[in-house]
Amino acid sequence: MTSTANAATTPGSATSPNGQDGAQTHKWVYLFPEGNGKMKDLLGGKGAGLSEMTNAGLPVPPGLTITTEACRAYYEHNEQFPPGMWDQALAALHTVEEQTGKKLGDPANPLLVSVRSGAKFSMPGMMDTVLNLGLNEQTLQGLVKLTGNERFGYDAYRRFIQMFSKIVLDIPAERFEKKLEEMKERVGAHYDTDLTAENLRDLVGEFKAIVREASGKEFPDDPLEQLRLAIEAVFASWNNRRAITYRDLNKIPHDLGTAVNVVTMVFGNMGNDSGTGVAFTRNPSTGEPQLYGEFLMNAQGEDVVAGIRTPQKISQLRDVLPEVYNQFEQIGKRLEGHYRDAQDLEFTVERGKLYMLQTRSAKRTAAAAVKMAVDMATDGLISKEEALQRVEPAQVVQLLLPRFDPAATEAARQAGRLLAKGLNASPGAASGKAVFDADRVAEMGQAGEAVILVRQETNPDDVHGMIAARGILTARGGATSHAAVVARGMGKPCVAGTESIKVDAEARQFTVDGKVIKEGDEISIDGTTGEVFAGQIPTTAASFKDEKELVQLLKWADEVRKLGVWANADYPRDAERAIEFGAEGIGLCRTEHMFFEEVRLPIVRRMILAAADATRLLNARDRAQQALDSAPGERRGEAESALQAAQQAADNSPVVKDYLGALGELEQFQTSDFEGILGAMGEKPVVVRLLDPPLHEFLPSHDELLAEVSELRGAGKTDSDEYREKEHLLHVVEGLREQNPMLGLRGDRLGILYPAIYEMQVRALLNAAAKLTKSGKKVHVEIMIPLTGTEKELEVMRKLVDRAAAEIEKAQGGPVAFKYGTMIEVPRAALVAGKLAQSAEFFSFGTNDLTQTTFGYSRDDAEGKFLLQYVEMGVLPVNPFQTLDRDGVGRLIEIAVKEGRQTRPDLKVGICGEHGGDPDSIAFCNQAGLNYVSCSPFRVPVARLAAAQAVLAATERDR
Repeated sequence: MTSTANAATTPGSATSPNGQDGAQTHKWVYLFPEGNGKMKDLLGGKGAGLSEMTNAGLPVPPGLTITTEACRAYYEHNEQFPPGMWDQALAALHTVEEQTGKKLGDPANPLLVSVRSGAKFSMPGMMDTVLNLGLNEQTLQGLVKLTGNERFGYDAYRRFIQMFSKIVLDIPAERFEKKLEEMKERVGAHYDTDLTAENLRDLVGEFKAIVREASGKEFPDDPLEQLRLAIEAVFASWNNRRAITYRDLNKIPHDLGTAVNVVTMVFGNMGNDSGTGVAFTRNPSTGEPQLYGEFLMNAQGEDVVAGIRTPQKISQLRDVLPEVYNQFEQIGKRLEGHYRDAQDLEFTVERGKLYMLQTRSAKRTAAAAVKMAVDMATDGLISKEEALQRVEPAQVVQLLLPRFDPAATEAARQAGRLLAKGLNASPGAASGKAVFDADRVAEMGQAGEAVILVRQETNPDDVHGMIAARGILTARGGATSHAAVVARGMGKPCVAGTESIKVDAEARQFTVDGKVIKEGDEISIDGTTGEVFAGQIPTTAASFKDEKELVQLLKWADEVRKLGVWANADYPRDAERAIEFGAEGIGLCRTEHMFFEEVRLPIVRRMILAAADATRLLNARDRAQQALDSAPGERRGEAESALQAAQQAADNSPVVKDYLGALGELEQFQTSDFEGILGAMGEKPVVVRLLDPPLHEFLPSHDELLAEVSELRGAGKTDSDEYREKEHLLHVVEGLREQNPMLGLRGDRLGILYPAIYEMQVRALLNAAAKLTKSGKKVHVEIMIPLTGTEKELEVMRKLVDRAAAEIEKAQGGPVAFKYGTMIEVPRAALVAGKLAQSAEFFSFGTNDLTQTTFGYSRDDAEGKFLLQYVEMGVLPVNPFQTLDRDGVGRLIEIAVKEGRQTRPDLKVGICGEHGGDPDSIAFCNQAGLNYVSCSPFRVPVARLAAAQAVLAATERDR
């Protein structure tokens, strides 16, 4: 057995209060009656559930749980059991033997057990399980004699050898699967259940030969040795690749460890009165209040979750074993009522008797999570506050993801592109290239390609590919198969059990009705309908107002939250969408986005080409005017002459005319833009950020221009108009080039050196506000200066804004109301916030740039070169551009808020970086006393829920 533990993922120290000397008194092992449902930290979710069901009098096979503490201690003791643990496990096993009347290794009356993992948080299929442990040639004969069923005995034995060899001995499962398939083909068996006792006895011999060849040893026969090795394997599985990947995805700490549950085996493969299944107390895809799940007769649990056979719906159990079904239905209702949440249940029926093997909170889709929460609150099972905490903010995003366009889907059907229909295992729609290998999917997905993972059935080793895929398609498996459960947890579409497709992983293709889909071919899967199409199908946006349960949940959130939720919006259509999603204002309108539109970009470039020379002449005129205004009487004549000359130079300059003409055209566009946005938002506040990026971003690439100029020069076309135009443009671009544009001439620095640009924007904004006000509409305008670093910069810009405002007020015949504030994006601004608040009436933290300047990271370079590796290595806990760094960036925000409000107690403070839509960052903003967060319109519902959850979490901490 090979351990995959490493420094980055090894669980921490054992928590024994007395260290090794106290090992004899420290409790490492609990019998099921000794635990309860609140002990998930110690017993893991599965162990706590088994204890709770046992103590509730439900039919649970006897067993024991080895704690998560023991797992952590196992790693601390160099992958050795902590002192005293094995002795406690043997003592507890003896109690289980007394309870069952059986004994592990007894040929006459053998006890068989399962050895199963169970961490605090549900990690379906990520860690390892061994069933039927305790079998050898002697106990096998005892089992056959006791049951009178030779076929059952050999089926249990071959399963045990296969599973133990894979999990404990690290022998690839494919070697056993191949032998099994060869046997079925040889004897003409369609299913495993068609194999006879003789077939299975031969298969056992072949399996043991595989073990001898692969390991050089005989398969272990000693049941206690089997148990010890299996426990070690489950501990080791905490650090297998798929478990680590799953924890990374779901932000589960790596130092928790897993418990080990040793449970008396009950057998669902003892004939047609036996079976096994997995069911949910509510539909995990839709949230409907009904039993939802699957079962297989004459099967063991792994057959269901692995998708090896396509099972029957749980409702059909009523027809097969009506008394068992009724008992199971009542137990499901009882457990849901007890836990006050939908439950995921595993059960086995042995010769007509029901046994419960697991209960845990059910994984569910976004739609199901919201519906369950709202329904349970409406029915009084939980409170509204609990309902808000039951839904992950990320699930809100899933609800609003695009779906296939109905018209395009129907056209695809009519064109014969519908390939197959399987089980609608996890809703959503996805198109991408069909790929048949998880490693390949992960590679392509990380490269940005849209990929659909296609498998016969997925297994836990595929999880890294499932994460990178847009969707999952399997030929086998049901609604509770590995593919379905994991896809639902990830919020990815999945179509499972599509038995009409024949997957050939080696040939990298699947066939259906004579059609061949090869790797790289585009397919589309609809996890809501179960349909699979050839080619790509366009998507359409989800309708927010149609999500009635979500709308209700967010209304409850609005009653709880303290933070305002605003949106970043640059166009009227963005503003309208933001209002639809519940935004209370616009926290960031980026005016530069308006400049990039196709019709406007040539005008912007014309403005930039003239900007430097025109600004020099206009500044000379302004300085002459200032000199005249302050000149003493005896010098006024001279000053007037100087002003006249400067004015004449500006008036007669074609560059100035071009500059001001371009600005005039842009002002008309901007006025129209602002009218649309302000009109859409009505009385809600709109924060407009004046031009932020450096001017070179609006011009062609320097390298491309240089190549074009060189080509024209080489062709002898230096006298052409094209050459002169491009050479001039190249000269301007070279003049604007910077070594580090993020820290260069941009933001308010640009406004100070090229004031006419900012004045144009202010006039356009206030003119739009004045027009709307005159038409009887109320508007709320806030002007935000970007990249302020000093109080003097903010004072200079205030004078510029007031000067432009005065022009509009004069033209409109009355004052135009607005607020003046700044965007804090550099550490110095946060540290002198008290001085900035003398001019600023509001702050908005631009946390994207504030994170860059605080860490000294260039985001584009860092994320592409080392930042993700930093997170994987544990150098950083998370990507600071996704989740706010509280210790550094957060500390600066807290300083700015405190000192800003000391100067101006009514200072309004918000955040408008991407962190405004991140739940963890929103929790910090709530704690830091901000007034609002602003995020993309699409994330407004997420922020509304996260802001409410932040209040509820803070209330719980204060109790």
